[in-house]
Amino acid sequence: MSYGEIFYRNFAKMTKKSSNHLPITVMVVDDNSHMRSLLKELLKSIGVHEIREAADPVDAFEIMRSNAIDVLLVDLSMPMIDGVEFVKMIRTGDDSPNKFLPIIMVTGHSERSKVEAARDAGVNEFLVKPINAKSLLMRFQSIIYSPRQFVKSNAYFGPDRRRGQADNYDGPWRRKDDNNPAAL
Repeated sequence: MSYGEIFYRNFAKMTKKSSNHLPITVMVVDDNSHMRSLLKELLKSIGVHEIREAADPVDAFEIMRSNAIDVLLVDLSMPMIDGVEFVKMIRTGDDSPNKFLPIIMVTGHSERSKVEAARDAGVNEFLVKPINAKSLLMRFQSIIYSPRQFVKSNAYFGPDRRRGQADNYDGPWRRKDDNNPAAL
């Protein structure tokens, strides 16, 4: 059983309990200390109390090497190494502590190009500021209750970028595990 499967199974059990304490560890990476504080308070409000934080991806990577992190919240816009590059380091780096880590990108930029860049880097979810506890919880529920399989190709490693499959899709079937009705 993979780390991701263990995490998803345990988190699903934990969120069904009535207590307001989820025994998971979340890492918050944002260069803005006020945003880190806000995210920590929102995490506490949804039951997450084990929170690590870093002001930049370099420090975050070091913390991740010595601490088991279950979910990563990362800002898109940071100096030196932005969130997209950091996600690429996690997903494809030879020294990555966990290539399958669930990642939620948090940003004030909702332009299509930014969302696509984050998706193509391998984020699981995208959360646009301003955020609230409900929107944060919805992203957690999405990565837990509707996890997407990871895909590896020459140009990409990360969660399947397809959010669903249309019943009336008649385009090319490009993956071995696609549900191709013509092949049935």
